Amino acid sequence: MTLPAVFRIGALADWWRALRPAQWSKNAVVAAAFLFAMGDRSQAIRLTAHELGVVSLAVLAFCLVSSGIYLFNDIRDREADRQHPDKQNRPIAAGRITVPAAGMVAVLLLAAGTGLAWWLAPAFAQVIGAYILLQTVYTLGLKHVALVDILVIATGFVLRAMAGAVVIGVTISPWLLLCAFLLALFLALCKRRHEKVVLADDGGETRAALVRYDAHLLDQLIAICSAATIVCYAIYTLWPDTIRKFGTQALGFTIPFVIFGIFRYLDLVYRHRKGDRPEMILLRDLPLLVDLAAYGGVILWIFLAR
Repeated sequence: MTLPAVFRIGALADWWRALRPAQWSKNAVVAAAFLFAMGDRSQAIRLTAHELGVVSLAVLAFCLVSSGIYLFNDIRDREADRQHPDKQNRPIAAGRITVPAAGMVAVLLLAAGTGLAWWLAPAFAQVIGAYILLQTVYTLGLKHVALVDILVIATGFVLRAMAGAVVIGVTISPWLLLCAFLLALFLALCKRRHEKVVLADDGGETRAALVRYDAHLLDQLIAICSAATIVCYAIYTLWPDTIRKFGTQALGFTIPFVIFGIFRYLDLVYRHRKGDRPEMILLRDLPLLVDLAAYGGVILWIFLAR
């Protein structure tokens, strides 16, 4: 089979959709270490435009790798996706992209992302390799194990945060890693609740693990994780070690933005019946976008005003 014949079915728009560019917003977590290291006086290196460029390439590496994994996932789930009211329109499930073509591109993307990671820093390549292994095991089976599936998703966000620190050679606070883990758990639980409650009402429940979830349990877990995220972040900003590193107590002023963000997301999940696509909510919901922009602006103001 020649290369042109492999790609004849998939139009450019279909390939773009199969790569799921909206999901790339998750990889912004890679830049978290750079953002907080800018104001950390204990860091031994100077953060310059060079480090910003390195972090940008690190985000790109994760985007390449994640798109490769999404293709692999869509190949594995193509039969189940055809029974889903929305996922049946995915290019691979709909047959607009062939399985051989998708497999070939997935391998190329994984190789390109890993190669870029190794070129940036061997230690970064090890973290991204661990991420690929975790996501592969998730796709092959763990995604069908209730509770374990959301723990794997949250661990993926921790690996992103760790990778951002490793690639520029800075340390990242365990509190921030814990915040990333809890926030990812919160988002994953909200997504599972939407799939369990909303999609089930529409006859579209297709994920095997959802049978083992209970809506009331998910509500309890969401409440626990949302509260734990707020408390964890508040403790981090006011912790004596954090104050010493940043030379200010002003990070506490960012706590209301975190609280509003979680409250707004809960409102979208419970009142507006959203939550199935966190990446789209974060990109399209105006109150959340304003909140994120204000949070980032206050962080920069605190670091520059000291």
